[in-house]
Amino acid sequence: MALRQSQNLRLLQKLSPQQIQLMKLLQLPTLALEERIKEELELNPALEEDDAEKADSEEELFENEDSSDEKEETETSEFEEPEILKVDDQVEMEDYMGDEEIDSYKYEVSNQGADNESREFVVVEGPDFHSLLESQLGLKDLNESEYTIGLYLIGCVDEDGYVRRELNLIVDDLAFSYNITVDIVTVEKVLKVIQEFDPVGVGARNLQECLMIQLERKKVKTKETLLAIEIVKNMMDEFSKKHFEKISHKLNIDNEELKEVIAEITHLNPRPGSNEGATSSSAVVPDFIVSVSDGKAELSINSRNLPDLKISKEYIEMLKEYSKQKNKNGKEATSFIKSKIENAQWFIEALHQRHQTMMVSMYAIMEYQEDYFITGDESKLKPMILKDIATKVNLDISTVSRVANSKYVQTPYGTFLLKTFFSESLSTDSGEEVSSREVKNILKIFVDAEDKKKPLTDDLLCDILKEKGYNIARRTVAKYREQLDIPVARMRKEI
Repeated sequence: MALRQSQNLRLLQKLSPQQIQLMKLLQLPTLALEERIKEELELNPALEEDDAEKADSEEELFENEDSSDEKEETETSEFEEPEILKVDDQVEMEDYMGDEEIDSYKYEVSNQGADNESREFVVVEGPDFHSLLESQLGLKDLNESEYTIGLYLIGCVDEDGYVRRELNLIVDDLAFSYNITVDIVTVEKVLKVIQEFDPVGVGARNLQECLMIQLERKKVKTKETLLAIEIVKNMMDEFSKKHFEKISHKLNIDNEELKEVIAEITHLNPRPGSNEGATSSSAVVPDFIVSVSDGKAELSINSRNLPDLKISKEYIEMLKEYSKQKNKNGKEATSFIKSKIENAQWFIEALHQRHQTMMVSMYAIMEYQEDYFITGDESKLKPMILKDIATKVNLDISTVSRVANSKYVQTPYGTFLLKTFFSESLSTDSGEEVSSREVKNILKIFVDAEDKKKPLTDDLLCDILKEKGYNIARRTVAKYREQLDIPVARMRKEI
């Protein structure tokens, strides 16, 4: 068959680089966005932070050319819109940006009002978890080969403090990566040395070994400690499945003694590495703030950490100078500077669009759940899915999903993940549609109030909810229970 050339005309839908950049920025929470801005400032010299004290003297403020923006500002009058600053008229960008049309570019965005309270948090950082282990390794009397093995094993310690990689695979890694030929016995010997380090239990290969290390390291071994060692060593399967009757029968002890032994085990740390070397603050920074004034919910966006950005005037002047040169070096420099300015402009524009999209979407959510935000009564939460908000604000569902992802909203009743306000609908006996979040709250109340000696099964929980008027299946109860991180009835059983 002969090869032939042909022309086809097709319509394709393709995201532009600017749209991709906007989507990536949109899904970032406040702290991650702050880091992204710092990264962009380092990568692009044409982008710079604006000095608030010198802004009035160095830049002229102009009114917005786009009159259509006034309508958006009126619709969201409760929110503070970022100011849009323009480049000095003496620098005519149209002369230096090629043949592309320049339509009211916005070269600066302000996301922080003058009245916003500025808060700084000092986070003291110490050596990380692995550095602490390495410092302890240096105090041990090991030869060069054993020290190298110890460093590799420390590198295998995960965030929970466990070495989960099989020792035979570690032997192969040492042979290929460090040209060290050892056997499993030697690696296990060095691992035992690491298991003597602090925090107690680090370097264990599984939960059973972790608990055994902690119990055996106790200086004073009481009767409860000795029984706990016996349970962890020989009855770990029964203990994990909470077969307390079998354990008490094998140990020949009563329930009160067993309760003390179980308390001895449950006070151990199953994740010795999880609270070591922490360097970041666990405080939640809300992206939105909802307040109630005179019975009306008001919305603002938390942008206290976002700097004011603008295009560097030096780069604009450089573009002006190099564009006058007609030689090869002048054209290359002009092309480079132009690309940097364009990238900076796209980034600033993406930040502005992110701000607008987040405000519009959150405002729609607040209107949809107005009764809850005013009263704080979770029974007034309406069933709401992404499609409801996407239709309301005329945006794609994926865009609304990015807005809701990993974002927090601060309300007078607490700070919540935004996605928790999205819930499925459930019908009652009266035909009323209620939010699944309301059902989850009722489910949690019954589980908290249950008799832990005889915890409620999913079937019993289903019957209780049906008596309350909620038409719900047992598998739905199981799904909601798992979403609430509530274990099955057998695992909730206590003595």
